[in-house]
Amino acid sequence: MPSTPYTAPGSKPAHLLKDKMMKGHTVFGMLIQHAVVPSIVDFIPDGTLDFVIVTAEHNALDIADFMPLRYALAAKGIACLARTHSRDPDDVAKVCDSFDGVVIPYAEDIDLIKRLAAAAVYRPLKGVALEKAIKEGKWPSDKTRDYIEQKCADTLFVPMIESVLALQNLDAICAIPGVSALFIGPNDMTTNMGIPNEYDHPDFIDNVQKVIDAADKRHIPAGSWFGKTDQQLRAIKQGARFICHSNDSSLLKDALTQVFSTLRKG
Repeated sequence: MPSTPYTAPGSKPAHLLKDKMMKGHTVFGMLIQHAVVPSIVDFIPDGTLDFVIVTAEHNALDIADFMPLRYALAAKGIACLARTHSRDPDDVAKVCDSFDGVVIPYAEDIDLIKRLAAAAVYRPLKGVALEKAIKEGKWPSDKTRDYIEQKCADTLFVPMIESVLALQNLDAICAIPGVSALFIGPNDMTTNMGIPNEYDHPDFIDNVQKVIDAADKRHIPAGSWFGKTDQQLRAIKQGARFICHSNDSSLLKDALTQVFSTLRKG
């Protein structure tokens, strides 16, 4: 499918991203782990990114530190998802109240994922009423259901597939209401498979295909994080449509290495 960026004026980035994904387009993004100064957004070339995922997993930051960046990205038409450390429903709802959506690490337990998805896309429903909505599809009223559907229409919920158990539960995960995309974490996945960081291993490549195929059956985009272009291109050829490539610090390192290596050879 075409991957031309949307340019519709006045549309929210999350709405544009979700609409693009639902129509079968490929979306492109990156992780941001260190860049919290909003002026950095001025240096993102137009038409390169549909989304970013901010994460405080491997640094001393908190997710709240990325809020100024989130608004700068919105002004440029780029959706901002946040990867939460916690798999607590209240934390997921809090993230979704502030960002365009949430990325859930190590999602493998079906009942838990259902509750986390509900915390994202059924908010502010809670307690017994929420349990009835999850288990029985019963709402306090049609008015409540319509209100929540409108309020959370543009919220994205993205579980990370990072274990063998998650692979076994793929069909059930894809069937959970509110799942917007599947995102493979290759480090955790290969470690769980017993082949740590072997991203070119045939078994891992086969598992990437399993995730993509399972998601495609539900018209859900899927993809894996990669830091190497050839690995990401391979995933795209496999059918990946949720492309999260590299991160801010790695891209800076790659650019500096390439440029100054050439200059020093002068």
